[in-house]
Amino acid sequence: MVALMNDTSAPGVAPELRPRLQALLCGILGRGTSSVPAEAALSELGMSSIKMVNLMLAVEAEFDLSIPQQDITPANFRSLASVEALLRRLLNRG
Repeated sequence: MVALMNDTSAPGVAPELRPRLQALLCGILGRGTSSVPAEAALSELGMSSIKMVNLMLAVEAEFDLSIPQQDITPANFRSLASVEALLRRLLNRG
């Protein structure tokens, strides 16, 4: 399991969550080291259905968790911010 440090905005969640997600997204979207705007629709940035599956698998591997079937929804994977919110919920469940 990933060692988590406390973050004042979300107790029990690693403060480096967004940079790690940024790195995953940039790799999957082929954006090099450029950043992904938090609220930008991933579909408009080139996220295909295959890349979306790759993102889900990468998130599970990076954060050592399994995303429950009921949480695999378009709303939870609409943007960087929505994926981050999903992760914060899942990681805080402990």
